[in-house]
Amino acid sequence: MPLRQSIRLGSYLMKQKLRRREKFPILLELEPLYACNLKCAGCGKIQQTHDWLKQRMPVEQAVAAVEECGAPMVSIAGGEPLMHKEIDEIVRQLLARNKIVFLCTNAVLLPKHLHKFTPHRNFAWMVHIDGLRDRHDQSVCKDGVFDQAVDAIKQAQAAGFRVMTNTTFFDTDSPQDVIDVLDYLNDDLHVDNMQISPGFAYEKAPDQEHWLGPDETRQLFRKAFGDGRRKRWRLNHSPLFLDFLEGKVDFDCTAWAIPLYSLKGWQRPCYLMDDGYVETYQQLLDETDWSKYGRGRDPRCANCMAHCGYEPTAVVATLGSLRESIRAAIS
Repeated sequence: MPLRQSIRLGSYLMKQKLRRREKFPILLELEPLYACNLKCAGCGKIQQTHDWLKQRMPVEQAVAAVEECGAPMVSIAGGEPLMHKEIDEIVRQLLARNKIVFLCTNAVLLPKHLHKFTPHRNFAWMVHIDGLRDRHDQSVCKDGVFDQAVDAIKQAQAAGFRVMTNTTFFDTDSPQDVIDVLDYLNDDLHVDNMQISPGFAYEKAPDQEHWLGPDETRQLFRKAFGDGRRKRWRLNHSPLFLDFLEGKVDFDCTAWAIPLYSLKGWQRPCYLMDDGYVETYQQLLDETDWSKYGRGRDPRCANCMAHCGYEPTAVVATLGSLRESIRAAIS
């Protein structure tokens, strides 16, 4: 992250520690719609009923959820957020409240809507890239999307925007696949930062066969990160989370730190699992039995090593260690 954002996040985390808050948000996943212009194999959002797919969250409701939660960072997802007619107004209002905003998109519609947005130090496009051309197009189940996404990234960069990418890996990916796509994003496209995550067995996803288990995840990233490669990639992760992916450390899940707010309310317990909804973030904290979730507790969590559950644990562990804080600062 840019230094100013890292300092701000560190200051926020320190305040929570001084206040002795046990549970607090770090990043809010905001879904102002479920509709999407693609039908990706690993996503089940568009499995919602037609009535839900037609709905769009009002600007006031989206902003109120962010203010209620209090997280310093907001990731706007969906569905495809650029299908929301007022998505630019949601972004403007969040930036006016000094939030760090990531707008997630498959980038197909980005060139059409780019003019509605203005570069801002706290704003970045988060473009979904699941591998190089053939691999990505296979993942999104449509030919030509990789080239569209790459062209959109270049247009956004030329317009002065920060651009990040998010890549999910499956059991069909080899360590060389990881290396190839991260080298391309880092050295050829020169995106500002990259996020990575092992695929989670999302229960409504069309593809239910190609998820990574913990041992497979550790082996994949251990080999891909070898020879010091991970140090030269601009990965938007704490060193401890990357250690976690390699199997050097293990963590408990802290899903409460990256809550999801969607058209249906606050989703329990996390972005990837749906055990019902509550009206307020405080209800989510107070009325969810967090001890039931995580690997070794809930069978549905057995293969999960996703950043939405484990990156917050790594971030808090970093703050609690002078050695790891220094390591994160210089990595």
